[in-house]
Order: sequence, then C-alpha cells, then structure tokens
Amino acid sequence: MTSHVDSPKAGTLPPSQGLDNLFIGIAGLIGAGKSTLATALGRHMGLDVYYEPVEDNEYLADFYRDTARYSFATQIYLLNRRFQQHQEIIWRGRPTIQDRTIYEDAIFAKMLSDIGLMEPRDYRTYLGLFKHMSNFMCKPSAIIYLDVKPDKALERIHQRARGVESGISLEYLQALYDEYERFVQDISRRIPTIRVSWDEYRDVEEMAEVIRREYMHATFLRTVTAWQRVS
Repeated sequence: MTSHVDSPKAGTLPPSQGLDNLFIGIAGLIGAGKSTLATALGRHMGLDVYYEPVEDNEYLADFYRDTARYSFATQIYLLNRRFQQHQEIIWRGRPTIQDRTIYEDAIFAKMLSDIGLMEPRDYRTYLGLFKHMSNFMCKPSAIIYLDVKPDKALERIHQRARGVESGISLEYLQALYDEYERFVQDISRRIPTIRVSWDEYRDVEEMAEVIRREYMHATFLRTVTAWQRVS
C-alpha cells in the first residue's frame, strides 16, 4: 500500500489557476527536511502528499546494519515502491507533491556502487531496470531541490532520532551530496528545477509563492535564496 495523504478539504488555499495538474517532486539529502516541507505545502496549497516509504520499509534496518549485503535488495524495494507511487500520481490526476522523486533512487545506487557497497553486476541490473521503468514515467512539473550541506543534514538526522539511521556517517552523506550536485545539473536539463538554500527552515507561504511564480516558466536550473530568484 502506497503512503500518501489526500489534499485537505478545508483550511487551505486551493491550487492556483493553471496548477490543477501540478506534480511537484521534493529532492534532497537524508535529513534535508523533505517530509516537513511536503506536509506543509500539501496543507497550504491543497495538494495530495506522497511520502517516502520509511516506517514500513522491511529492508531498511538490515540495510543500515549490513549495507553491502542488503544494498541491492533495498534499492530494488525502494525503486518498486517509488514507481508504484509515481504511477498512482499519474493515474489519479490530482495536484500532488512527492517526498523524494523516483529519479533520486539512481543517486543512491550509483553512490553505493562507487564506494564498493553494491556489486558491479547488481548495479548494472538495477540501472537496466531503472531505464526500462523510466519509459513509463511522466515527468513532474518541477523539482524542488533542498540544498542542505551534509553536516547540517547529519545534525537533523540526530535530532529526529530514527533508530535505523543512527549509523549514518558524515562521509556517507558527503558522498551522497556530491552525487546530488551532479544529479541537479543533469535533471535540470529535462525538468524545471528550483534549487533552494535550505540550511535554515523557511516560511511555507513564501515557498508556495516561489512554486507558483517559478514552475510554469522554469526551463532550466534556478537558484532561490531568501525567496528571491538570483539565477
């Protein structure tokens, strides 16, 4: 069963004109604040919210306990769940925000392969499956990338104190961050991408206004700082 929450019926702002088919993906490191922003924007803008499968992920504890052994199984599980979410979003045809996009799964798989925690043949198999699945994916309207430095992300991971994440290291997050930097440059050539400096939490109303203002016209990577478009 996919994890999502339908848009609230009252007490929120309805989607703006032209946003009826809005599909926003939120990207970023572990601990970046994706779920927090997705929840807030869902309430504020009247969007359905799809969350990353964490609580019911039956591989996650094993993955953090013995990453090399369970990396392939975990990534296949997550890819399958994320693809299920992605297809449901398209079938339902409702304005939606998704906590972590399916495109980011390949970031984790590549990083695990690069640092020797996924066998090359497993990575090739994963990549082949991902490419075949991508033929059936509809692109999001835009991706919001929460740019949070690894040390800040680690601090937030410790604050939320999920037991399975206790072994995450700064080095692991730095390797992920480096892959995210490459990912953002690549994905912004195909999907409008709004890069937000998110080391400090911001006001959700202003973030909603950024989305309304930017997403229809963004055809390349844009960086937003203090809610002003600077590039």
